[in-house]
Amino acid sequence: MDSLKKQSSAVSDVGAWAMNVVSSVGLIMANKQLMSPAGYAFVFATTLTGFHFSMTALIGLVSNATGNSTRKKVPLWELLWFSVVANTSITGMNLSLMLNSVGFYQISKLSMIPVVCVMEWILHSKHYSDKVKISVLVVVVGVGVCTVTDVKVNAQGFICACVAVLSTSLQQISIGSLQKKYSIGSFELLSQTAPIQALSLLLFGPFVDYYLTGKLLASYKFSSAAFFFILLSCSLAVFCNISQYLCIGRFSATSFQVLGHMKTVCVLILGWLLFDSELTLKNILGMAIAILGMVVYSWAVEADKQTESKVSPLPKEASEENVELLKQQQQSDGSPLKDVELGKSQP
Repeated sequence: MDSLKKQSSAVSDVGAWAMNVVSSVGLIMANKQLMSPAGYAFVFATTLTGFHFSMTALIGLVSNATGNSTRKKVPLWELLWFSVVANTSITGMNLSLMLNSVGFYQISKLSMIPVVCVMEWILHSKHYSDKVKISVLVVVVGVGVCTVTDVKVNAQGFICACVAVLSTSLQQISIGSLQKKYSIGSFELLSQTAPIQALSLLLFGPFVDYYLTGKLLASYKFSSAAFFFILLSCSLAVFCNISQYLCIGRFSATSFQVLGHMKTVCVLILGWLLFDSELTLKNILGMAIAILGMVVYSWAVEADKQTESKVSPLPKEASEENVELLKQQQQSDGSPLKDVELGKSQP
């Protein structure tokens, strides 16, 4: 029975990761066609994210109304605080991409892995073995080799990148913390945070996009093809959001960051296949190093779990409770009461 449960859990874990990778890569490909000048030039990234969360909120509302999911209570102030952090992450990332070179933007994304590790250590006293630290370093080096090219930064862009990295790391850690704190499922938590994020992004997103692009959403000429890609982007974003909450809830923010760079590898390969992007020997070498790091990380985390399960002692409180229960049972049976530690009958 235990082996069946482990197999079922492993299948669910693989399914959550597969959903996240496929939906994220599909979302990037759809957005590239939607937002690029060669595509439909819909450059309003923050507003588009508001559309994403609007569809996610709508699906959550329908699911609750039909009884397919339950609604557990989470304090409003925590939902508001989480939404502020999440929206700061989205805005900060967009500003960082606009103000910095692509190379520095990639470096800032890679820095999220050590930042998440440090935050989990500070907030949750989480420690990492040397094997995990080395594997994380290998992943960072590999992704850096295959993605980082020109590196240009200014003071304003550096500040935006720092805000983006800190808020994104905190948001991902908070997803797991809220699920554990209130014993709430990933989809139930998402269905409560999505409406707040959708409303705020739709209100302030057009102003942020105007600052970033100098263009007004009202001036964009919608076509049926652009509308189709917006719907496709929103649909993929729903699966991406759900799978993100699932993965972080099942694993950790660190694992999500490390293994999540498989999406970067997939995007590079698909860009080469579908959009004639250049794929150099440097890219291939970096992807190979990154994949090796992810494999080693998975092995290291599993090895640490097995080590902890073998050496974890029985809590002292549990031992004392067992002793007390044994004494009570002996007294009720009328048998002589023995000192459990010494093995002698008490007079």
